[in-house]
Amino acid sequence: MKKLLAFLCISSMIIACGGGGDDTTNTSSDSSDSTSEPVAAADGEKIYKQYCVTCHGLYGDMGASGAANLTESTLSVEERIPVITNGRNTMTGFKALLNEEKIKAVAEYTMTLSEEQ
Repeated sequence: MKKLLAFLCISSMIIACGGGGDDTTNTSSDSSDSTSEPVAAADGEKIYKQYCVTCHGLYGDMGASGAANLTESTLSVEERIPVITNGRNTMTGFKALLNEEKIKAVAEYTMTLSEEQ
């Protein structure tokens, strides 16, 4: 029951924070660019702050709803990508909200959180 409640809470927060402004609706400069430059590291930070801060916190160590402490995580970028994409435990996956490039940018940004401590 607690997991269901946590899932519903997180899902509601995701929808409330980013559900209305779907990333695919921004067609002005980057929707037709599967061959254009990759998502910058700054975009990884921006996306993290939009979707991940609620549970992981600004510095990755908040741990709300059982979120992993990203400052202590030993996962590589390649190991973080499937977690962000598909979710794990109470974490919701983001494959429906973010494309592969943006997920990778977030994964790369989360690696910097342990360096900042």
